[in-house]
Amino acid sequence: MASQVNVIAPFGPRIAKLKIQKNLINKINNEVEKISSKQSLSKRFDYSKELVGQVSQELELPKNFVNKYLKNFLFQMTKNFIEKTMNKKITKFKINSVWVVRQFENEYNPIHYHDGHISGVGYLKVPKSLNEDKRPHKHNLKTHGTIDFIHGSRGFLNKSIYNHIPKVGDMILFPNYLMHTAYPFQSGDERRSFSFNATIDEKIANVFKHE
Repeated sequence: MASQVNVIAPFGPRIAKLKIQKNLINKINNEVEKISSKQSLSKRFDYSKELVGQVSQELELPKNFVNKYLKNFLFQMTKNFIEKTMNKKITKFKINSVWVVRQFENEYNPIHYHDGHISGVGYLKVPKSLNEDKRPHKHNLKTHGTIDFIHGSRGFLNKSIYNHIPKVGDMILFPNYLMHTAYPFQSGDERRSFSFNATIDEKIANVFKHE
């Protein structure tokens, strides 16, 4: 009788997948609509100079909004992520930035990484025809509007790319250095997401530091 095979993942960075509550999605979307509807607010909270995205609009969320609606949620999710991954409890959580990406047809986010220790992306709006391919010669690889996380090189028993097809309410947490990219798509609807960077306890994040 064959022995049972248990597959483990001892190498490479971990990511966490979770769901955002609908009421929080609505709050963020309403805040984005309020900012983007007024030119003065759009200019005030324009965050495009800090980012690499080739997209229509990138807006920083106001600090008072983040502190009221997002800070505790992001802290709890990050705390849970670190505890499940490292069996350690964080006591410090400082949000460096939270911003919204409004992406439309043929726009994209090139391969990049973030600062801080922990980063995350949550999806607020996703086109229904996200993976639609209008070209006459279609390919089986459906990456339109999806996100790829990249680490290392592909080898035997080792994948270097993790692809996620976003749905409204999806959220992914990951270490800041994990390279990622968002692909263009061919839908007239908006693909909207928010991202954050945060720092945690240095003694937990800096694995090379001797106490």
